[in-house]
Amino acid sequence: MNDHAAVKAALRAMRIETPSWAYGNSGTRFKVYAQAGVPRDAYEKVADAATVHRLTGAAPSVALHIPWDRVDDYADLARHAAEHGIRLGAINPNVFQEDDYKLGSVCHPDPGVRRKAIDHLLECVDIMDATGSKVLSLWFADGTNYAGQDSVAARQDRLADALREVYDRLGPDQRMLVEYKLFEPHFYSMDVPDWGTSYAHCVALGDKAQVLVDTGHHAPGTNIEFLVTVLHRFGKLGGFHFNSRNYADDDLMVGAADPFQLFRIAHELVRADAIRPDSGVEYMLDQCHNLEAKVPALIRSVLNVQEAVAKALLVDAAALSAAQLAGDVLGAHGVLMDAFSTDVRPLLAELRTELGIDPDPIAAYHASGYQQQIEAARIGGRQAGWGA
Repeated sequence: MNDHAAVKAALRAMRIETPSWAYGNSGTRFKVYAQAGVPRDAYEKVADAATVHRLTGAAPSVALHIPWDRVDDYADLARHAAEHGIRLGAINPNVFQEDDYKLGSVCHPDPGVRRKAIDHLLECVDIMDATGSKVLSLWFADGTNYAGQDSVAARQDRLADALREVYDRLGPDQRMLVEYKLFEPHFYSMDVPDWGTSYAHCVALGDKAQVLVDTGHHAPGTNIEFLVTVLHRFGKLGGFHFNSRNYADDDLMVGAADPFQLFRIAHELVRADAIRPDSGVEYMLDQCHNLEAKVPALIRSVLNVQEAVAKALLVDAAALSAAQLAGDVLGAHGVLMDAFSTDVRPLLAELRTELGIDPDPIAAYHASGYQQQIEAARIGGRQAGWGA
């Protein structure tokens, strides 16, 4: 797509969801680092998310994590979001941060613990009803540390039963996205360790179940753009949790560690016409900003995704196809590299100017005084979760 007007039109339509938990205090297993001005409740997280959208024009929704973002009135929180110009997005249950879940949640050998976990998932569907959310985003920390610790087969049966019960509770316009993770917190087996396991369960469930890809949840060297293409081909690519990793699940800012990988993924999405809001693919950030300030880190992340997609939109598809059909290996690779090497920042600055926002969102944030405002107003900000 070489027409800059068409590129800008495609970018104007793309939506990138930010996560509520990325606005709170966070850290490593060793320390949670407190920052001045972080939110004290879900309402202040919404205000921060709205600031990211106001300055980027591309992040009109914020995902919630329950119970981290539990409120008395979810409809009121949805109204609060609408008043700030955004909406509430995916609902993310938490079935990994209580003592009962030491041996798993929906895969736990104790039926009482499984019942507790499933009831929480069903509660989150109720929250979807109250907020207008269309997406239930599921990640399970379930697994084992030692061979023989539990029956792998029985755990898969328990997982399937739990997913079926929750799936059957979904409304006609709601869907569940099932995430996977290679390892951690368990190191012998994870109950949903890879995209194939997630895919198999989603196929068994039906059309309202799809796979959620987290870019940090794979073995080193995994060709993520390949699996993205395969999942989309079979209608099971539901969305992304975008981040970067150097070694494992680092949850660094998307595009920071390997921008070429992000571009390659974006190219496959553009080729599949999957960046439109009505494509059925959700684009979400899932990051942990331990050292950097929260709001500008999320702004930067949105910009990184936009830059990768802009480059992907500039790939000369006709030239690429001709080179591929001719067996021109270096020529085909060169077409991709030409697009990747393009400086798309002037194009994106033009787009933002056309949208009536500052062409430099990071500079605009620092000039806005918002950081100073929240630091003065918010004393005792909360960390992303509880019990760390």
